[in-house]
Amino acid sequence: MPENLLNLENVTAHVPGDASRVLLDAVSLGVERGDRIGVVGLNGGGKSTLLDVITGERPVEGGRVSRLGGLRMAHLVQHDRFPAGSTVRDIVLAGYDADHEWAADPRVRDVLDGLGIDDIERPTDGLSGGEKRRVALAAALIGELDLVVLDEPTNHLDVEGIGWLATHLTARRIALVVVTHDRWFLDTVCTRTWEVANGRVESYTGGYADWVYARAERGRQADAAEQRRRNLARKELAWLRRGPPARTSKPRYRIEAAEALIADVPAPRNTVELMAFATNRLGRTVLELEDATVTVAGRTLLDDVTWRLGPGDRIGIVGINGSGKTTLLRALSGERELDSGRRVQGSTVRMAQLSQELVDLPAEMRVLEATEAVAKYVRFGKQEMTASQVLERLGFPAARQWTPVGRLSGGERRRLQLTRLLMDEPNVLLLDEPTNDLDVDTLAGLEDLLDGWPGTLVVVSHDRYLTERVCDRVVALFGDGRLTDLPGGIGEYLTRRAAAGSSSAGAPAPARTAGGGAGTTGAAPKVDAAAQRAARKDAQRLERRMEQLTSREEKLHAQLAEAATDPGRLMELDRELKAVVAEREGVELEWLEAAERAEG
Repeated sequence: MPENLLNLENVTAHVPGDASRVLLDAVSLGVERGDRIGVVGLNGGGKSTLLDVITGERPVEGGRVSRLGGLRMAHLVQHDRFPAGSTVRDIVLAGYDADHEWAADPRVRDVLDGLGIDDIERPTDGLSGGEKRRVALAAALIGELDLVVLDEPTNHLDVEGIGWLATHLTARRIALVVVTHDRWFLDTVCTRTWEVANGRVESYTGGYADWVYARAERGRQADAAEQRRRNLARKELAWLRRGPPARTSKPRYRIEAAEALIADVPAPRNTVELMAFATNRLGRTVLELEDATVTVAGRTLLDDVTWRLGPGDRIGIVGINGSGKTTLLRALSGERELDSGRRVQGSTVRMAQLSQELVDLPAEMRVLEATEAVAKYVRFGKQEMTASQVLERLGFPAARQWTPVGRLSGGERRRLQLTRLLMDEPNVLLLDEPTNDLDVDTLAGLEDLLDGWPGTLVVVSHDRYLTERVCDRVVALFGDGRLTDLPGGIGEYLTRRAAAGSSSAGAPAPARTAGGGAGTTGAAPKVDAAAQRAARKDAQRLERRMEQLTSREEKLHAQLAEAATDPGRLMELDRELKAVVAEREGVELEWLEAAERAEG
């Protein structure tokens, strides 16, 4: 029988100093041993307050909180503050008297290795924000625990760090309550979801995909007037079922119900239509780095690399923290000079760059005024939107749009910065960690806007979900001076990183050089004109063969459905389908190689 670790009974909590604003209104919840609960909701809606109530760091104004006797619990708060003069050892290994005690504990070694903490004598005063987050997270995870409560644990973690954390938490038999905007993490780790809204907490079975399904279904059945919100939920669900994640813990009949709900929802974006818009707005030349070399503190980030971005390209850049992703964006934008080579920018390019830092905003203006000062209307493909509509998509309801900018929280200022950037109608967007400080509803709104945005997009983000959703290609920085194209996306990146980490030499996995329309590194061999013509012919021949195999594959799928009651026929068709799929994959690899040779 499940064992309850803690219970909340009719708990009430208000905004400190403002009794009129209720964050939790007679909330009753329970956490059982082994639960992994994700907490979602709008910024300022009470998620962190709920965590503080669970851990006892905040007294309640009504109701009561009961905990299992001897409950072992750890709490990671949003802001990492360490005592002055402390070291990493003082924070992480405070419960150990001697080194051999923690060194003999495989869990402690796993946490330290997984979070990249190798110098325990390092003073905490000089740590960066990301390093402080890792130290605080390590301190929360190394103990023998029944329950761990984490507030934004993925902040400042790269894709690998988030992947390690997900694996670590699912492998340990401890209860978890976590607030995070990382939807891939929620979907991978959590078995239940709590939605905090309007003082209430609604509980759902499953992770992010299941919560989106439940919310879309609830919106379909309700008679509420929020038609836009329902459509957005259905579009998000459509992508979840059709896109790379396609994960849900629901039984088959719930999956079928979800597919019926989204049957009339179009694909997230019309790629052909957007490409036509982008070409009209940008022309053929957008951004190019030719024979570019970039060094940072004696380390070569790019070594004689050529990279061309074309109209309508949507590219995600991944790499470990410190690999140079932000520097690469600055080199693309022209903010940072190349050490050698040249940067080419098309004459029609209107560039906008979202940095990780908050820019100065007009504090004396109201939110809507500050947005309309840039533009009152904006076009996303065929759709025209007012400044107020864009603000609402990015988490500013009508009443909040008249709030003075000087009174906004950090997350709200980030959203306003992003709104003003989009209202300027750029045709090239460079986004550096755009998901920082955004809740899951705002992220869904941002992705919906970017789905209809015609232009060239380059995104640096640790949010795997966003990268897979809005980008068509992924390139990686492996520290070898090249840009590596990853046809398999972030999954391929993690596989290559794992392979590189396990090799004795530590050399990066063999890689394909990235290029928008065409691209090579300086180390790539030159191909003569005759060889290029031959390669182009090969690529065209292979492309035709791929089309034939794809058509055959679709017919076989249809025949399999028709032969559902004939086991012998099913086995025969299945064997043929596997052979066709294997041949198509082989032809695709040959085509990629031929295309590379054709590009020189």
